[in-house]
Amino acid sequence: MMPMMQIHTEKNQKEIKSHGNYEFPVNISPESIQSYEQGYFLWHWHPEIELTWIISGQIEYYVNDRKYLLSEGEGLFGNSNTLHSGYMKDGQDCDYLSVTFHPRFIYGYENSLLQTKYVDFITSNELWHSLKLEKDVTWHQDIIRQIQDIYQLTQEPPEDYEFQVHLILCSIWQKLYLHYASQPSVGRLHPQKHLKRLKDILTYVQEHYAQEITLDDVAGHVNICKSECCRFFKKYMKMTIFEYVMFLRIQNSLLLLKNGESVTKTASMAGFSTPAYYGQIFKRYMGCSPSQYRKQHMGENL
Repeated sequence: MMPMMQIHTEKNQKEIKSHGNYEFPVNISPESIQSYEQGYFLWHWHPEIELTWIISGQIEYYVNDRKYLLSEGEGLFGNSNTLHSGYMKDGQDCDYLSVTFHPRFIYGYENSLLQTKYVDFITSNELWHSLKLEKDVTWHQDIIRQIQDIYQLTQEPPEDYEFQVHLILCSIWQKLYLHYASQPSVGRLHPQKHLKRLKDILTYVQEHYAQEITLDDVAGHVNICKSECCRFFKKYMKMTIFEYVMFLRIQNSLLLLKNGESVTKTASMAGFSTPAYYGQIFKRYMGCSPSQYRKQHMGENL
């Protein structure tokens, strides 16, 4: 059985997953949406740029306040620190390649001209949070082919593998820069309030999911009324705050079970009032009991 995946985040929903290392800040990862628990990954963000190429199938992809339907042969540019999530489409799997890299891989030295003129120009503009790479746009397909070239390099890495990946990513960035440099000047933008509010809510819930948490608490944290808080959260997360709290509790309990914690202790640590209630919610999400999951997955590396 293929091991199931979760995206692990810090308390503010910033992703913990390593995207390469300081020496080579690039991660090239073939993935499938079906490999995630429940067939989707929820909102998170990271400082790295992300390039996605759809190998087969379709995925519903959300970036900030934009929704994309990505199909085979298409791709996506996701800017640094953008909120993003992905969902299975019509119950069908989607295979895709994710290439993430830190912006410094392009510019090298801090405050260099490469950073201030070519990289910050894009990464600091909130309007340019993402770009769908279409099949019928020539320069988009040039980028898709270059993403495919990066994947091919991983199959049998040549002696100059890292250098070739660097050259390709710089070429892709040049195309993105020339595109955005041709756009009308929009000046420096102020942070979008609704995205900051969403990050604030996610951070608060992530920090308090294991405690007793109420709608009053969440709404009060972002200074809005309860009805507006419910409406706002459902609009962007496609689930209620209560459902998200339950999702977080279940997701975080999986690691505890895999590490061999008892069901009773796991239920308490994850924020459930009783082991029986934990088992009820767990079965609804996972299709099996906590003890069955623990027996099947104990010792797995996440």
